Amino acid sequence: MALSITRAELWAAEIEDQAGGLASKLDGLSEAGANLEFVFARRSPEDPGKGVVFVTPLKGARQKLAAKKLQFQLLERIGVVRIEGNDSPGLSARITAAIAAKKLSLRGFSGSTIGRRVVIFVAFDSKADAIQAQRTLKKSL
Repeated sequence: MALSITRAELWAAEIEDQAGGLASKLDGLSEAGANLEFVFARRSPEDPGKGVVFVTPLKGARQKLAAKKLQFQLLERIGVVRIEGNDSPGLSARITAAIAAKKLSLRGFSGSTIGRRVVIFVAFDSKADAIQAQRTLKKSL
């Protein structure tokens, strides 16, 4: 099966670095019907006591309104490419080599395989870079 290579919107919110800090944000999104494919949370070393969570996707007005009420922000300046399909040996290497050949710098890279299926999210500093990466990957993978 061919890989699906699409762009994704990334949302982020500050969280309290304490028990339940992440759960409170995710509970609110869940109550609005969000079925998240990607959640990444980490402490903020530059701001002790705080952390940040990144999520995608949020679909529809109800989920986006809930996100805004929970102080999530759509990271409009960041471009994200989502790659999904059958996994194969060296796929991450092929993806990163194709991106590097276009002189595009990665902001972030996260991937996971379950069984034979893979989902990879690649973040860039701009939507323009993500668009270029998406076109490149569609041609080269």
